[in-house]
Amino acid sequence: MDAVKACSLDPSPFARRFAEAAQAGGFRAEPFAEVGGVTLAGYTKRTAGRRPRVYLSSGIHGDEPAAPLALLALMEAGFFDDRATWFACPLLNPTGFVLRTRENSEGIDLNRDYLDLRTPEIAGHVNWLRRQPSFDAVFCLHEDWETQGFYLYELNASPLPSLADTMIAAAGRHLPIEDAGIIRPDADPLLRETWPEAVYLRAKHCQLNYTLETPSVRPAEQRIAALVDGLMAGLTRFFTEWALRPPAPPMHPLSQPEQSSRQR
Repeated sequence: MDAVKACSLDPSPFARRFAEAAQAGGFRAEPFAEVGGVTLAGYTKRTAGRRPRVYLSSGIHGDEPAAPLALLALMEAGFFDDRATWFACPLLNPTGFVLRTRENSEGIDLNRDYLDLRTPEIAGHVNWLRRQPSFDAVFCLHEDWETQGFYLYELNASPLPSLADTMIAAAGRHLPIEDAGIIRPDADPLLRETWPEAVYLRAKHCQLNYTLETPSVRPAEQRIAALVDGLMAGLTRFFTEWALRPPAPPMHPLSQPEQSSRQR
C-alpha cells in the first residue's frame, strides 16, 4: 500500500482543477451531489453530427488515485476532442480519498450500491445517468491492490470487435500484464445482491463496457501512464471500428444482463 500512500489525491483541489480543465475543453458541468464539502459532477461535451457517445468514470474507490489522475491528465491534454460526444464522472468518492480507503466515510463500498442506491453519491450519480442518452462505449478506470499487473474486464454484447488486446498492449508498455490480462464475465447480474457501476451500465446504458485495472503496488507514474495509454489506444481503435458500423439501437434494460463475480 506504500505506492497508494505516495500517490494521494486531495479531492477538493482535484475537483477544482478538473472543473477548470473541463470548462477550458468545452465541457459543461452538471452537479448531482455534494459530499464532504465536495461537489460531485458529471461533465458533458456534445459534438454536432454523427458521433459516438463515450462515457468515462473514475474515483469510486478512495485508495485508487491513479484513475482520476489519469482522466485529469487526458482532460488537460485536450484529448477529448470532437471525435465523440463525451460524458465523464471523474470523482465519485471524495470522503474515501480523504481517508484513503476503498469505502466512503460511512464504510460503504460505493461500487456495490448501484442496485440499492443507499448512498447520496451513487443515488445522485444514477439520477444523473438516467438523464443521459445511451452510450456507445463505457470505460471505468480502477486500481487493484491485490495484483501485480494490469488487467481489464470486458462486457461486450455489441457488434463491435473487442478492444481488449489493443488496450492491454498499450498498458503493457508501462506495467506487467496480470495473467491473460482480460476477464470476460458471463453470468447474470440479476443473481447478485449488489451491483457495481459497470454492471449497472451494462444493464441500463451500454452494450460495450470496459473496466481498466492497474496494480496499486506499482509506482504512481507507471499506473497513470498505463491507464492513459491504454484508454487512448482503446478509444482510437473504437473510433475506427465505430465508423465502419451503423450506430447500435438505443439501449433498453436487459432481462438477462451480465455480471462479474470478481468485478472491482
